[in-house]
Amino acid sequence: MECIKIIKDEDLGFNSIPFKEELNRFGSRGIILNDNDEIAMLYMKCKGIYKLIGGGIENGEQPEDAFKREALEETGYKIDIDNCLGIIEEFKSKANFRQISYVYVSHVAQNTGYTNFTEKELESGAELLWLNIDDALTAIQNCEECMDQLELEEAYQLKFIVRRDYEILHYYKNNYKHFFKK
Repeated sequence: MECIKIIKDEDLGFNSIPFKEELNRFGSRGIILNDNDEIAMLYMKCKGIYKLIGGGIENGEQPEDAFKREALEETGYKIDIDNCLGIIEEFKSKANFRQISYVYVSHVAQNTGYTNFTEKELESGAELLWLNIDDALTAIQNCEECMDQLELEEAYQLKFIVRRDYEILHYYKNNYKHFFKK
């Protein structure tokens, strides 16, 4: 499986420290397209952060099933997966944490009309938006300015999310243009 990107502390302007029995987490996330080729994004109003849909893989869950579950919870849409883009790795040495995310491209199959946000997403003011690829990339790039006002630990975690999702969108735009309608 292709590795889209490996993101380390140094990529975000942090000094890395040696890992001590690093914790591994597996995630599943990606791009959900609607009929207008717009991408589902979560906007966390309280933090000013845009992110792609996705989250952690639960015990015994397959990555594809995790992405479908996360999509339903965060958007209220059932999806069909079109393609696996690959994986993206995050090495967060300050948190002694390595995350490997499976990344998918999918399209909306059915709107259930119901979301099931986590408590953390609700507290962050999560809101579903649909953006074209260029607006999604711009929104994510502009997030870094918002992070300067956050506590260091929270900014550290969010910088990884923002960079990860930017790299996914950038990779998708440059390698999967055939998904866009002409």
